[in-house]
Amino acid sequence: TRRLDTFRWGLIPAWAKDPAIGSRMINARAETVAQKPSFKRPLRRQRCLVLADGFYEWQKTPQGKIPVYIHLEAHRPFAFAGLWDRWVSAEGEALYTCTILTTRPNDLLAPIHNRMPVILTPEAVEAWLSPVEQAPQSLLPLLRPYPAEAMTCYPVSRLVNSPANDLPDCIRPLPAA
Repeated sequence: TRRLDTFRWGLIPAWAKDPAIGSRMINARAETVAQKPSFKRPLRRQRCLVLADGFYEWQKTPQGKIPVYIHLEAHRPFAFAGLWDRWVSAEGEALYTCTILTTRPNDLLAPIHNRMPVILTPEAVEAWLSPVEQAPQSLLPLLRPYPAEAMTCYPVSRLVNSPANDLPDCIRPLPAA
């Protein structure tokens, strides 16, 4: 069955002794996800979508790092390929966590960053969420760069550097210099 829920970002494997490991597992590389112990089991049967309408990357420039807002054309919402797991503390408290898969960048993102999140096409969403346990090799073809021509990006204010700034200005294009 499918359901909408909230998870903490940063996957904590069920077998982990220390939940602090989650801060190091916010992303999983598509090229190695099937080999990594932390991701093998979730890849087979605990796949999820992380819904978004845009994301940021920081581009290195001579003036320092500039935040760049990236989204689909027409600001359509989309889904990142994700994995989830359930970790239980010594006190018996369950914590649900997730990670976002990344892949090589498309032509739009390559000048900005050497990775990009896996954005699933509507057709790939159905295969990714299939309730049937999947062999990892059958899923890997879904984990490719999203077409650059269906995306756009532009520099935005450094306001995004602080989580306290949940403002429309965080996604407004910077004025042309």
